[in-house]
Amino acid sequence: MLGREYAKLWTASTVSNLGDGITQVAMPLLAASLTRNAVLVAVVAAAGQLPWLLFSLHAGAVVDRVDRRRLMAGVDVMRCLLMATLASLTLAGLATVPLLAGVVFLHGVGETLFANATQPLIPAVTGGRDLESANARLYAGEIVTNGFAGPPLGGLLFAAAAGLPFLVDSASFLVSAALLVAIHGVFRPERPEGPPTTMRADIGEGLRWLWHMPLLRWLSLLLAAGNLAGGATGAVFVLFALEKLGLGNAGGGVGRLGGAGGGLAGSAVASRLSRRLGPGRTMTLVTLAGGLAIAGIGLASSPLVVAALLAVEGAFAVIWNVITISLRQEIIPDRLLGRVSSAYRLLGVGAAPVGALLGGLLGQAVGLRAVFLAFGGVTVLVAAALPLVAGDRHIAAARTGLRRTV
Repeated sequence: MLGREYAKLWTASTVSNLGDGITQVAMPLLAASLTRNAVLVAVVAAAGQLPWLLFSLHAGAVVDRVDRRRLMAGVDVMRCLLMATLASLTLAGLATVPLLAGVVFLHGVGETLFANATQPLIPAVTGGRDLESANARLYAGEIVTNGFAGPPLGGLLFAAAAGLPFLVDSASFLVSAALLVAIHGVFRPERPEGPPTTMRADIGEGLRWLWHMPLLRWLSLLLAAGNLAGGATGAVFVLFALEKLGLGNAGGGVGRLGGAGGGLAGSAVASRLSRRLGPGRTMTLVTLAGGLAIAGIGLASSPLVVAALLAVEGAFAVIWNVITISLRQEIIPDRLLGRVSSAYRLLGVGAAPVGALLGGLLGQAVGLRAVFLAFGGVTVLVAAALPLVAGDRHIAAARTGLRRTV
């Protein structure tokens, strides 16, 4: 058992992800209702990831200075107010593409703080026990709500009234904040004795730690390549669903259920696959399958075929995340977990907005199918590189080094 405090964290995450699942479909649908220009739609998608490029390192330093649970609750309150404002303006007919880009950008700023605080909170509330299972269960809750329940509900709510999805998302953040406040304990990391350090010095310490840990350094670079592909294909998927698959507003959400189904299956088997095959071999196999699935979407015209391919891609993404997040939680010291994770994510997640813009430009210039074919190939190259720099022997060496320093 992972404990009562983990259950509160899991519930807060799951409730919030229901709202996010609704918005993840409603936001691009709202953008597509304002413009059919692929570049402008991609700009909205990229704006949500841009904060990882601008603020990720500072967010990690903040996370390692404050009570992480209280920080997460405060961010949820901020996002509650933000989505309530967007809902009101949309219902009043005042929504514009610049407004959407601004809202998702501010939401992304909050996400840099929230996500960097969540990962250190998991080992804190579980006592470091069975991290792969804890992360997998968190992903399972996210997938059920964010993937299964949220997207079709978002499409249906958007069809009823364009502002309703964002109103529901606002309420989900408020519930999440209340559950986080109810978690017992103090979650401020211990800092070494001595004079206070500057933010710049703290960031530098995290960057140096990541640079001198080859396994995590290479994984962050490979994650960047994978998220370049994910950002590109994700940014144009709503147009692909509307124009190539013939799906309407509600169908656009239903069409993404395949990815959620695969992700749920991936969360159920991730820890078992990792133990049986080894984490490195598991990541290589699922990444190869995911790359081939992404390329296959570019050749498909049937919503059912696309759903099946999205299931493969969704499983790949979740299994990769469960393994790599658990490795980071295991290897990185708690007092550095926010800063090193933020540096890791700067390289990894920060590539997504670049990919979104590239996907929009390529889709506008060459066609939407070309985006999936090109970036499916990028993902296959990531799979080919994995055994060379982040295979099982590299992971074993990193764990051996950790035991020697404990």
